[in-house]
Amino acid sequence: MTTSIKNQPNLPWVVQKYGGTSVGKFLHTISSDITPFYLETKRVAIVCSARSGETKEKGTTNKLLKATQSALEGKSRYLSIVNEILQDHLSTARQNIQTPHILSWLENQLEKEIINLGSFLQATEILGELSPRSKDIVIGMGEKLACMIVAAALQDKGIDSELVVLNDIIDREFTVLDQEFYDYLALRMGDIIKRCGNRIPVITGFFGNVPGSLLTSVGRGYTDLCAALVAVGLNAHELQIWKEVDGIFTADPRKVKSARLLTIITPEEAAELTYYGSEVIHPFTMEQVIRSSIPIRIKNVENPVGQGTVVFPDIPNSIPSSHITPPLSPTFLAKNGYHSDLSRKSPSAITVKDNICIINIHSNKKSVSHGFLAKIFSTLDDNNIIIDLISTSEVHVSLVLGCDVPEHSFSKALGELKKLGKVNKKNHMAIVSLVGKQMKNTVGVAAEMFSALASANINIELISQGASEINISCVVKECDSITAMRVIHEKLLDAEPCVDSYF
Repeated sequence: MTTSIKNQPNLPWVVQKYGGTSVGKFLHTISSDITPFYLETKRVAIVCSARSGETKEKGTTNKLLKATQSALEGKSRYLSIVNEILQDHLSTARQNIQTPHILSWLENQLEKEIINLGSFLQATEILGELSPRSKDIVIGMGEKLACMIVAAALQDKGIDSELVVLNDIIDREFTVLDQEFYDYLALRMGDIIKRCGNRIPVITGFFGNVPGSLLTSVGRGYTDLCAALVAVGLNAHELQIWKEVDGIFTADPRKVKSARLLTIITPEEAAELTYYGSEVIHPFTMEQVIRSSIPIRIKNVENPVGQGTVVFPDIPNSIPSSHITPPLSPTFLAKNGYHSDLSRKSPSAITVKDNICIINIHSNKKSVSHGFLAKIFSTLDDNNIIIDLISTSEVHVSLVLGCDVPEHSFSKALGELKKLGKVNKKNHMAIVSLVGKQMKNTVGVAAEMFSALASANINIELISQGASEINISCVVKECDSITAMRVIHEKLLDAEPCVDSYF
């Protein structure tokens, strides 16, 4: 008979968030290796995304979105999609659950949930409409199904777990997603999770009912935000984001062989890297945990003993030394040449954002009126077009934006902009961004970056640097982007000292 492993009440909390592909492909590692290891020294709370396959396109959330659209269009294809979701989860359950009564219970629960989902979509087909909140309910099914399987897998390994569904967590009226709302959510989540007692809570990354709908207001990164709020609500020792990469690198290691793992990075740097091409962490996630002085550690589910990357604010001023674990200790930082406040003067990383275009607008007037820029921005805002970078002169404005804008929105915006002056568009461009906190304290970083590009005969279309100087960005042709990343990395980042693993 398997001994039941439980959370020990006097230990500090660690919140672990697993993405869709981790839940989909590494369930055995999560239940057999990672969770038991951390239970030796920590209390563990687990937050899960909906299961994914090899790609997000084949994941449960995308299938649910397709099923919803099919029902709205009055097509019966949603029935086959729903059945496909059921068979996928049943197959996973049978492959991973060995205890007969646990498997039987799980199969019954999965089938009941899918029947309810089918009935909901059938009602949608009949009515021909679906509110944003109702759409959230459908999408939230993915996290619920995933968590049911993870909870059962833990029980199968003798780990006492409990499914925690957050669909109806909000019991007050809110109209906006402000800090008061997030503080309320964190407290609610903490209270609900603590009711699990010594059991391991397995928490749905989906939570509702969010004002304006969760998908619309937060986006697909809502599971990261949920994990952050759980960490705040539990006053966790650490928030762990488990992915299929070792952490954050100085450059994309698939494109730059000399790219190194960044052992520690600031929230500001991580936010810039996320926006300009590196899929790191949802910005809302960092904001919530960092303001509560909780470190975020990015770990690799395929390499659980790896050090990962820690996103951490200035220390030790804001954190008691007793709350700092390797590799965050002042001794570790000093040994490896880091200042305790992480104010590295050299760049930390370089990233590239592809599929970019430039819109150049040349005013049809000799002098620009005060309303010229206002009209440009209002036109883009009316068509839900987001600007990545902007460069201006007296009569000329260059806008850098993603090429994934819907064609009808783009055409409408261009028509309005042409009333202001001559407009032309450059496609197949890329943003190259050099990121580092307080680079402004080091003279010549921008000059070295641009000289590296010049040495490789790469032409710069546009240059942008914010007042904080944490990011220096330029736009080059997409076909030159990988070369640009490599030559800049070689000139500015290869010389950084490598940090050994502390394991």
